[in-house]
Amino acid sequence: MRKSIICGMDVHERSIKVMWAADTDTPEVRDVANTTDGRWKLIERLEAEAQRDGSSAQIVVCYEASCLGFGLYDELTDTGITCHVLAPNRIRKSRRDVKRKTDLADAKMLFETLRGHVLAGNELPTVWIPPKELRDDRDLVRMRLTVGNKVTETKNQIGMLLKKNGIRRPESAGNCWTAGHRTWLKNLTKSGGHLSPVACFVLGSLLRQLHGMETEQDRLEKEIVKLAETSRYRVQCAAMSADIKGVGIFTAIVFLTELGDLSRFRNRRELASFLGLTPNSDESGEVTDRKGHISRSGPARVRWVLCQAAWCYIAHESSAREAYDRIRKNSDKLKKVGLVATMRRLAIRMWHKAIDAKMEATAQAAA
Repeated sequence: MRKSIICGMDVHERSIKVMWAADTDTPEVRDVANTTDGRWKLIERLEAEAQRDGSSAQIVVCYEASCLGFGLYDELTDTGITCHVLAPNRIRKSRRDVKRKTDLADAKMLFETLRGHVLAGNELPTVWIPPKELRDDRDLVRMRLTVGNKVTETKNQIGMLLKKNGIRRPESAGNCWTAGHRTWLKNLTKSGGHLSPVACFVLGSLLRQLHGMETEQDRLEKEIVKLAETSRYRVQCAAMSADIKGVGIFTAIVFLTELGDLSRFRNRRELASFLGLTPNSDESGEVTDRKGHISRSGPARVRWVLCQAAWCYIAHESSAREAYDRIRKNSDKLKKVGLVATMRRLAIRMWHKAIDAKMEATAQAAA
């Protein structure tokens, strides 16, 4: 009697390469259109295979995480199918697999990985699936980060334009991007000044773009403040921003939305590994404990906000400053090492503070 219908899928924007089999049977391969009709036909076929011979086998499916999100996961789980989304960087691949990459080879690799898990209990490198509400929250926070990067990029473009034309900011204009500096830039766009007519037009275009993006950035920041006041984040954001120097509402909300369920990390080592703040390891035979640069796995957005917050943390927290100075040893070569260590300490403290705040709020609500 069949026990499992095992299916590996190599998912693309317009097509899906599918390989499935019942238990240890010879697998079947099929191309499916990545449309609503195509996916439902695939689900119906898998369900028919599960009901063949009067049996009622479980259907287990896996595919790699990608920019397509978790829509396919939602469709499959809503119909009762067990679906696993795998982390591409944690699937074991040989050098030959990397050099001879095809859709069929990828589907076969996913199928064999899943069959090893279902039939033999091998480890499956799955990713954590965020709830739909958290995915929407992430989109808002990530859009704010994207617009902020565009604002910085536009400011750099303006600075480079002035530098190419040999124009320096006068002392009377004040510091960069103050009201006086912006007024001076606006005056440069007028014809008859230090810039050619074409350069004046380009500078004016960049200033208009900057104004539009800064306006949109303000709108997004207001929405993020509202998000931080919701019941999902209010207690944790308040605890982190009030008790940890250098951590504000924005840093806290990026941390919470990107990490999701904080209780899924069993200890600080798992947290640091997820954030990519642990060193690579290269050990073989008698050569042991050979460490390299940090792995940089996980969400780069969290590392970015941690890097910004870490400098303020060092400046205002005496214990953090002492630890940073001890690691750096007054050497510029160890400056980054000290910063990364501070980022890790800061992330662990934020993690503890958020968990404790949530537990305390839950206990008070229960009482």
